[in-house]
Amino acid sequence: MDKLWAPWRINYLSSNKAGGCIFCRAKKSKPTDYVIFKTKKSICLLNIYPYNNGHLLISPLRHVADIELLDEEEILDMFKCLKRSKLLLQKVLKPQGYNIGFNLSRQAGAGITGHLHLHIVPRWEGDTNFMPVIGNAKVISQSLKELSKGLKNADK
Repeated sequence: MDKLWAPWRINYLSSNKAGGCIFCRAKKSKPTDYVIFKTKKSICLLNIYPYNNGHLLISPLRHVADIELLDEEEILDMFKCLKRSKLLLQKVLKPQGYNIGFNLSRQAGAGITGHLHLHIVPRWEGDTNFMPVIGNAKVISQSLKELSKGLKNADK
């Protein structure tokens, strides 16, 4: 197989995994390039290992692992964040469709299992092409910083 260089992944690979939950760290930190917005009950951030450009994650601020552990306010807030995020993506990236959903458990594809989160993945016709099929690689054509800036500006 050919090598595809991705030097930005070294930070993830060499990071201290004992640093805790990424969602809990994001809610406690000062605003970063990857946090798009926070509400009273939820946080929206860029997935730094996206399936597609614009891949966002929404999680409750409270560290819970499953949907049935959410209270009514958290459920409503997460879906308001989903609506807001989708509108931002539509305004900035103009996708033709979306994959929106939860992966509940490692067996269902969750990379982070301890803190519930919702994926919003923008889709375009032809975005699944030969690169992931033949090259086992995905091309993301925009930097996360550039995308973050665009989404935050559109949210004003």
